[in-house]
Amino acid sequence: MLTTRTQPRHVFKHLITGATLIAALGATSLAQAVELRFGHGGTEDTAYHLGATRFQELVEDKSDGDIGVQIMGNSVLGHETEMFEQQMAGALDLSIINPGLITDFSSTANVFSIPFLYRDQAHWQAVLDGDVGREIADRITDETGVKVLAFFGGGKRQIVSSRPLESLDDLQGMKLRTNPTKPLIAAWSALGTEPTVMAWKEIYTGLQLGAIDGLLNEAEWIHRMRFHEVAPHIGLSEHDITVRLLTMSQMSWDRLDESQQQAVMEAAREAASYARQVQLEQDAEALDLLVEEGATLHELDRERMQEIVSEPLAEVVEEMGLTELRQKIANVE
Repeated sequence: MLTTRTQPRHVFKHLITGATLIAALGATSLAQAVELRFGHGGTEDTAYHLGATRFQELVEDKSDGDIGVQIMGNSVLGHETEMFEQQMAGALDLSIINPGLITDFSSTANVFSIPFLYRDQAHWQAVLDGDVGREIADRITDETGVKVLAFFGGGKRQIVSSRPLESLDDLQGMKLRTNPTKPLIAAWSALGTEPTVMAWKEIYTGLQLGAIDGLLNEAEWIHRMRFHEVAPHIGLSEHDITVRLLTMSQMSWDRLDESQQQAVMEAAREAASYARQVQLEQDAEALDLLVEEGATLHELDRERMQEIVSEPLAEVVEEMGLTELRQKIANVE
């Protein structure tokens, strides 16, 4: 006759305790592992995506694998404004945002629409990496509930024209497609153009048909959109160097512990520095390509342009409550 040997009760007790401990440790491990969704509007060859990929690599390394990042580019999660709203609601963790698209949520974001805000590239870098940049980031964060981690950008904006730009006189009466922000309208009106609103997808046809004579854009996008085929004259105004916000939902940020937050912030700053360098290089390469493909570059008197727009710009900036912030930017060495 076969008999079954039963385990002593204290053995079962230890087995149960051990299993409970393992389960608890596993739950703790899962709780610490964070997966962040990162949406953006760029294709894989843009500084957006390359910067996002660098952030992904850096944050995984700095968190010892505790934080993972899923990148979803090419606007698969919607337009930048829609992604920003998703971050406000806590439905998306990270994104790259044009500050000009969120001025309805943040009055401070308007500062980046002021033309001739930077003396040169070195000044632009110093502003974004310094105390003033951090102040702007914190103000936008307070106003929107979306945390600004760092700044991407680096495209130098020029005038794209269907007619030659031999001097500033050639701007007179030009129907210039631009974003409908007060500083831009004030500045370009003072320079003699007729600021015109036109949807992005209609610009090429608008240039072909003469509905507009030109637009403001950086070399990379002039080349990508083939605008130089119908507007082959590029006035080197360099009236702006683009800034893009690397953002994170405040709700997502608050779910991280202190060490995770430190890893995210360090990764963001390093990735932003890398992305800006990529963008500057792509911008210079695109300008060379435009010339190779038949575009004509026109040097413009930037000092004279700044003199002309100075007074009307100052009035608008004062109305927007940005005079002090603009002066802080000007004072950055």
